[in-house]
Amino acid sequence: MKLWQKENTSVSELIEKFTVGRDKEFDLLLAKYDVEGSIAHVTMLGEVGLMTKEEAVKAVEALQQIGEEIENSKFEIGNDVEDVHSQVEFLLTQRIGDIGKKIHSGRSRNDQVAVDIKLYLRAEVQLVKNEVKQLFDLLIGQSEKFKNKLLPGYTHLQIAMPSSFGLWFGAYAESLVDDLEVMAASYQVANKNPLGSGAGYGSSFPLNRTLTTKLLKFSTLNHNSVYAQMSRGKTEKIVAMGLSCVAATLSKLSMDCCVYLNQNFGFITFPPELTTGSSIMPHKKNPDVFELIRAKCNRIQSSPNELTLLINNLPSGYHRDLQLTKEILFPAIEELKACLQLARVMLSNIEVKDNILADEKYKYLFSVEAVNELVNKGIPFREAYQQVGNQIEEGSFNFDYTRQLNHTHEGSIGNLNNQQIVQEMGLVLQKFS
Repeated sequence: MKLWQKENTSVSELIEKFTVGRDKEFDLLLAKYDVEGSIAHVTMLGEVGLMTKEEAVKAVEALQQIGEEIENSKFEIGNDVEDVHSQVEFLLTQRIGDIGKKIHSGRSRNDQVAVDIKLYLRAEVQLVKNEVKQLFDLLIGQSEKFKNKLLPGYTHLQIAMPSSFGLWFGAYAESLVDDLEVMAASYQVANKNPLGSGAGYGSSFPLNRTLTTKLLKFSTLNHNSVYAQMSRGKTEKIVAMGLSCVAATLSKLSMDCCVYLNQNFGFITFPPELTTGSSIMPHKKNPDVFELIRAKCNRIQSSPNELTLLINNLPSGYHRDLQLTKEILFPAIEELKACLQLARVMLSNIEVKDNILADEKYKYLFSVEAVNELVNKGIPFREAYQQVGNQIEEGSFNFDYTRQLNHTHEGSIGNLNNQQIVQEMGLVLQKFS
């Protein structure tokens, strides 16, 4: 029997299958948070007199027991039960009798789902943040380790200017700092309490929403009860935007690795156990991990757009369309965490080749160095540029490209500013408190 079902009504099996969809699958991810929200709600009901203190204590104890069963993977949603909220209430009523029937006072499944999702997203954003921080630390470490290893820099995929692996690794580390800025903003949005907004229009019961906010450790309320419901879908979209920023960095990094591993570039390599081979070509060393990270992260970047298309033309109030946000966002979160972990495995085992720029084909990388040397001798920049350009056109350019580079400004080959980037990351991480 459904929470909303009357005694003299029944639901078509076809309708039920269509409307429930994959919801039970994702509801299991919300189970622990449903219990946490219920404990806060029941505690508040005991404080405002909608349950006696004794009833509230008894209900909380039973809910805590259900929470332990969830943690120990002993919880499941029955075939004849509609969702996780119904299952928790059913178990509670089964164990403590009529007291269990009181816990829905002043609450709708609308705000119940909303608080479950906010709690889930708040926790998952923290986990993503932790994974990003680990990759960041690795990138900074590799930047320092390989800071003296030079490689070609490209613009338009044409040989451009000298770069270094220190600069390359550090660039992606700093990119993650900005990505976490967006993730931190999404965390702040998720860290607001919708519980007590009911179906979206509040309640005539004397609920204490400030208390549940404190109990659930939210930073503040979604104050307006209508907006609390409007935040459904919007919160998911904002979190998806944060995920997409991290995914974009990973995708670009993966593409670089695929290119740099290619024999025509030959800048890096990986142990054989981290690459795959060909069924007919024995020389192949395929970057399948990076190709899949690239593909998965490109798909993750579509999540905000999918959510936009799902919620864009909905008026205020609750709509069943919002159920589908879970099957767009929840798998994206899991995929991004896996991509971050695998990127760490790969980059921990990267092998960087020596003396890449000693190859004569890279001599034009140093054309700007030649121009700058003339400028240092007092020749105006535009004249120096024309001199070197003419030498290149005539085939007489012969700058000594084996000499030591002298780049000293902030963020250059010789002055990576990694410590400053680490400090910036520290400031961003504080926003997740």
